[in-house]
Amino acid sequence: MVLNVPANRFLIWGGNGWVAGHLKELLEKQGKEAYTTTVRMEDREAVIRTLQEIKPTHVLNAAGCTGRPNVDWCEDNKEATMRSNVIGTLNLTDCCFQFGIHCTVFATGCIYQYDEEHPIGGKGFIEEDEANFDGSFYSFTKAKVEAMMKFYSNVLILRLRMPVSDDLHPRNFVTKISAYERVVDIPNSNTILTDLLPASILLAEHSDTGVYNFTNPGAISHNEVLTLFKKHVRPSFEWKNFTLEEQSKVIKAGRSNCKLDVTKLVNKLKEYNYEVPEVHDAYEACFKRMAAAGIR
Repeated sequence: MVLNVPANRFLIWGGNGWVAGHLKELLEKQGKEAYTTTVRMEDREAVIRTLQEIKPTHVLNAAGCTGRPNVDWCEDNKEATMRSNVIGTLNLTDCCFQFGIHCTVFATGCIYQYDEEHPIGGKGFIEEDEANFDGSFYSFTKAKVEAMMKFYSNVLILRLRMPVSDDLHPRNFVTKISAYERVVDIPNSNTILTDLLPASILLAEHSDTGVYNFTNPGAISHNEVLTLFKKHVRPSFEWKNFTLEEQSKVIKAGRSNCKLDVTKLVNKLKEYNYEVPEVHDAYEACFKRMAAAGIR
């Protein structure tokens, strides 16, 4: 069944969420019709009813279970995590497919871990590489659902990593690591939302599908991030480091550390005359925007 829908009507799932809020604000600034919902993705009847009522051309799925305050929560709430990240995500994608609606899923790149073929400072993981990290139940579920979901012809899967906004929202990666007494110092791919969220709308509007690593080019270490944070936002800020072994003693689940290759994304966005800045430059610009806004 295909709904009789107008042009470019967006429905954002996970309406009360952090990324969802940024998407709605961005769409409205662009003059686009945007709606949000907090309907549970695993509730098929409610999902169908919502799609029939709003009649979107595009669904942006920013819902899902990441845990509070972090992914350790998922270790003790496996059923709830499964219900949202697996059953719910697949159900929403399937319902959109049934109605002929393009569905963008904001997924995660935290399904990889540096290895011999992909060492620190070496080549990054491409979209076709098999997931090699299941050290957290969160990452385990996300890798499994992506492997199944990618066969839907209506779905665009965007792998974010350690997302950062131009404020110090509690979900912001910078907010998190700046609150820790100690951090590990490993280079990682990061997603600066100001740079990438407009690209997600472009890809959706062009009905692009498949899997994309959705981060700024390059990798940046925690120390490099916090050094720039200290330089531009909070001059008095100080922090300490610890090793992965020391970190493992204070967390329930392992953490993914990896660099994603974004060649596929960069080449696709060139078709739309859109450029994503390298991660060090992106962070510098982000922190300058914070400082200009008086954020400390």
